[in-house]
Amino acid sequence: MANKSKPIPSLVKDPELVKIRRGQIIRAAVDLFVEKGFHKTTTREIARESGLGIGTLYEYIQSKEDVLYLVCDFIHSDVEQKLDELMTHGHTGRETLISAIRDLFRVMDDAQDHVLLIYQEMKSLPSDMLRYVLAKEEEITSRFERILERGIQDGSLKLEPGSVKLMAHNIVVLGQMWTFRRWILSRHYTLEEYIEHQTSLILQGMTAVDEVSKK
Repeated sequence: MANKSKPIPSLVKDPELVKIRRGQIIRAAVDLFVEKGFHKTTTREIARESGLGIGTLYEYIQSKEDVLYLVCDFIHSDVEQKLDELMTHGHTGRETLISAIRDLFRVMDDAQDHVLLIYQEMKSLPSDMLRYVLAKEEEITSRFERILERGIQDGSLKLEPGSVKLMAHNIVVLGQMWTFRRWILSRHYTLEEYIEHQTSLILQGMTAVDEVSKK
């Protein structure tokens, strides 16, 4: 079940207008946070870049942390939507997994600056907001858990049920690694080569995990 986002108080009561203005704020803040970082960006700069006065900005948010939360929520939701749109469903769990890995890695490449932003700045969120952002991370990982479980059930993947969660996290981390270490990996591999190699290693790893568990 999807986690509901924490409501951010607004002085404006028209939900459609709040959605529009917060969209402006998020787009401006994403660019500024990527360029300057959260701590070096001021709310006055966010207001200016979003085309709002500083007083108007505070009608829609209460603090800069609110903006960061909205940005993290937007980025996670965008990644989830792209994954849901791109993930193709093969005839077996194995085929679906191969497609899902490819789609995840391509989404990570497309949104690499935004993904990096989340991991650099989410530590600045208040604890309740941070819990929600981390729960959104878990939702992405759970997509792969379901695919792995499908592969176990149809016999196309060899993996002990107790290893499903760990393998799902491994897959997501490998997708994120393309973002975190792109500065060196891109010197040696194209994205498609990286996807091919990592997919092969993931599938081999499942066989190895299965063999180890039987010893």
